[in-house]
Amino acid sequence: MLVLLGATPALPLDEAGKYVAGAYVVFLALIVVYVAIMAAKLQRIERELRELASFAEQGLPGMPGREAEDMPADVKAQPVPVSDRNLTPSEAATGRPDRVQGSPDV
Repeated sequence: MLVLLGATPALPLDEAGKYVAGAYVVFLALIVVYVAIMAAKLQRIERELRELASFAEQGLPGMPGREAEDMPADVKAQPVPVSDRNLTPSEAATGRPDRVQGSPDV
């Protein structure tokens, strides 16, 4: 009896063939949709990367270029000296306007 159950298919082969073919068609359709989504995503990423590359090549006025990346860290961290000639006479006498009397220097 068990041998007979193990030998017979769950569905007759003529009916199962339609379901197997349908499953393959659905699987193939899912693969095609997945590849299409990945291709669209890749095109979008490449376009944004080209835009960023052209933006980086143009640079911004007043912004340091790639030569600033090669500078040592201690040179980058040095404060910019303040000139007294940009201050008004009252500011020159009392100090910079952004400093508050009694506050520590930053």
